[in-house]
Amino acid sequence: MASELMEALKALAREKNIDEYAMLDRLESSLAATYRKILDLENETRVVLDRDSGGITVFELVPVGGTEEEPVFEERDVTPPDVSRTAAQAAKSVIIGMIRDAEREQIFDEYRDRVGDAVTGTVQQSDARYTLIKLREGVEALLPPSEQPSSERYDHNQRIKAYIIEVRKTTKEPSIVVSRTHPGLLKRLFELEVPEIYDGIVEIKSVAREPGLRSKIAVSSREPGLDPVGACVGPKGSRVRMVVGELRGERIDVVPWSDDPAQFVANALSPAKVSKVIVSDAERSATVIVPDDQLSLAIGKEGQNARLAAKLTGWRIDIKSQMQAVQAGMSDAAAPAAGEAEHVEGDGRCSALSANGIRCRNRSKPGSTLCSLHDKEAVK
Repeated sequence: MASELMEALKALAREKNIDEYAMLDRLESSLAATYRKILDLENETRVVLDRDSGGITVFELVPVGGTEEEPVFEERDVTPPDVSRTAAQAAKSVIIGMIRDAEREQIFDEYRDRVGDAVTGTVQQSDARYTLIKLREGVEALLPPSEQPSSERYDHNQRIKAYIIEVRKTTKEPSIVVSRTHPGLLKRLFELEVPEIYDGIVEIKSVAREPGLRSKIAVSSREPGLDPVGACVGPKGSRVRMVVGELRGERIDVVPWSDDPAQFVANALSPAKVSKVIVSDAERSATVIVPDDQLSLAIGKEGQNARLAAKLTGWRIDIKSQMQAVQAGMSDAAAPAAGEAEHVEGDGRCSALSANGIRCRNRSKPGSTLCSLHDKEAVK
């Protein structure tokens, strides 16, 4: 092997960020196995590669004594005349293998710290067993069926976003596993669409998902006067619409978070209107009373709205209509007298009642239990 080739090997090692000494040691081991086969030797061989000149010497290790535990060998020079040609072929194979190993290590190092990030890729293959997503040249991620919403199907070369849930080493390429069902994907998508979330002004406090069907997120603002729900929804719903589009039409409810459990439970049941929330801190449960015409909306189709609200808040929720609560003998469910204002815990609606006992549907003013209209009337 000429010294020029040795210099080329060292330069390639630097370019590919491969350990030069490890590469040359591996080349010596590879050459030793190659020459033992070529020369049809009975004994082990050792190859010495001169790090400066590139000269190669092949030794046969002939046992000459010692014990089974500590044998003694004599090194016999069996270097063939065409050693450089064979060495060049072996060097090519070793270098290719080490470059692949180095690239695998670089990919692993790049993605192992990105668990919890959202990535964008193109679908390369999709069947009942798995879906492969190309993240960039030479890097693919696995989207298992268990991490796919049942309603989604993927086309070749389709661009999709996914959430990295695992990165592990394998005997071949690093295994990058991604998800389309993880609640974290919803968080990352909102970060991409809502600058206030990305900047930390608005915080996503909790997420509840039934992938492909419906989700709820609770948000709060660190900046007084900033409406966190409005920031996430965007002008004319533009921001939340982008997230819905990426999730193939999954319905998303954005609700305000509250450190008051009753308020939070009432918010979480949106879009249903809530009359009263009675909480039990000890049991971490909430009994919610809603107007009779809001019961089905509060529960949702097949219990979905109530189920998501429970996941979002972490509270067990029992929903009753006004009539059911009265029939159950709940004294807290009694409607206030006509014309009296009721302090309703946790729904943010105007508490004024009409002459026939029907509650106003408007939102109450900040710091008040009345809407703007009824607040003015109360002052008169």
